[in-house]
Amino acid sequence: MLTTGVMENPRAPQLFAAKLRDYYTLTKPEVNLLILITTSAGYYLGSAGPFRLMGLLNTLVGTLLVASGTATLNQYMERAYDAQMRRTANRPLVSGRLAPAEAFYFGLLLSLAGGVYLALTVNWLASALAVSTLLSYLLVYTPLKRRTPLCTLLGAVPGAMPTLIGWAGASGGLNRQAWFLFAVLFLWQFPHFLAIALMYREDYAQAGFKMLPDFDADGRFTRAEIIGFTIVLVITTLLPLATRGFSALYLLPVAGAGLFFLYYGARLAESASRFAASRLVHASVIYLPIVLGIMMVCKTA
Repeated sequence: MLTTGVMENPRAPQLFAAKLRDYYTLTKPEVNLLILITTSAGYYLGSAGPFRLMGLLNTLVGTLLVASGTATLNQYMERAYDAQMRRTANRPLVSGRLAPAEAFYFGLLLSLAGGVYLALTVNWLASALAVSTLLSYLLVYTPLKRRTPLCTLLGAVPGAMPTLIGWAGASGGLNRQAWFLFAVLFLWQFPHFLAIALMYREDYAQAGFKMLPDFDADGRFTRAEIIGFTIVLVITTLLPLATRGFSALYLLPVAGAGLFFLYYGARLAESASRFAASRLVHASVIYLPIVLGIMMVCKTA
């Protein structure tokens, strides 16, 4: 008597759903949300004339595919090191819930699909920027994490690219205002990721990741870096180039957001506690969408 797969294994639907969740986890959806926010801001600010909703959706779909592929391939490349850190010990590849080959081909498929999708539905510039983001993240930033603390500097370049992808998706080109937006996201990453590095210093060291300099045992240098980059970021958002294309209402709320971010940076500068670093990370995740939202609301051109 023939039996169905479900009858042979009553847990088959649950196992299938669990595998889908693991594939979804590989794409780092929490990171992708921020990527989509910054890409959307770049698209809106780069738009001229009537806003094209389908253009935005196509840009977001393609960017999401490439970002998901990048995250998956990154975990494939770092699976042996993730196994040595508590914060990543339960990832699908580390735990054995997915095989390395499954992750590799899944990540490759997502990446290729995203690059082709952007080229066909948006434009070649957006596609080229997305692919270059993937390549620089996987071939430059990822291997450098085990070699030098300068990885954060180089990794901030692909990290800031979604704004340019969005801008290129809307306008087909890049101008000074697009690079200003890139600079904001580039600078924002230093307080954000250096605070994360302070929070998980022992974990990173256990896996051999050189996210912080060896000479900075007490974190004092890194905390000074954080406050320095935060000050430069806040000043950058208030420069004359920043106000071009925005209404007079722009400066006051952006300055207020900057003071909010600076407050938590100063708290971390005073304290080496993990709690202070965690508060700054949360403040950074609040600060960036607020600033981008103010830019979008105050756009005049």
